[in-house]
Amino acid sequence: MIVIRNHPEFESHLGKEIGISGWHTITQEQINKFADATIDHQWIHTDPVRAESEGPFNATIAHGYLTVSLLPYFWHQIADVQNLKMQINYSIENIRFAQPVKVDSQVRLHAKLVAIVNLRGITKATIGVTMEIDGEKKPAYTGEVVFLYHFNS
Repeated sequence: MIVIRNHPEFESHLGKEIGISGWHTITQEQINKFADATIDHQWIHTDPVRAESEGPFNATIAHGYLTVSLLPYFWHQIADVQNLKMQINYSIENIRFAQPVKVDSQVRLHAKLVAIVNLRGITKATIGVTMEIDGEKKPAYTGEVVFLYHFNS
């Protein structure tokens, strides 16, 4: 994990891989809770018996948005951004889902600083993200997440 205390420290990572999170197992319980929270109970996610017999993946799969919702969890494993007044989740851009995440798969996040701008004292950091699936050649997704950081003076 890297520690970042201000804009210049953050900027020193421009163009570099910042880090890789730990692994996280996507369970059926987590999928079901996400389905309840989003009111998306499509059988490919929530019906293991039907998914095994009728589905193209022989198992349930996580919602794509469930995997995206894990971005902050994984990011906080990669970078400890300190000395903050506030952090704002600004945008998620160019997310492309390349591979479904089957139930009980392990996933982790790779993060790279692709752009950083100082907006009159507010750091706008664009992080390139790739969610890896253990044992799969293709990632679950690739894209960018943008955070705004208000550092203390």
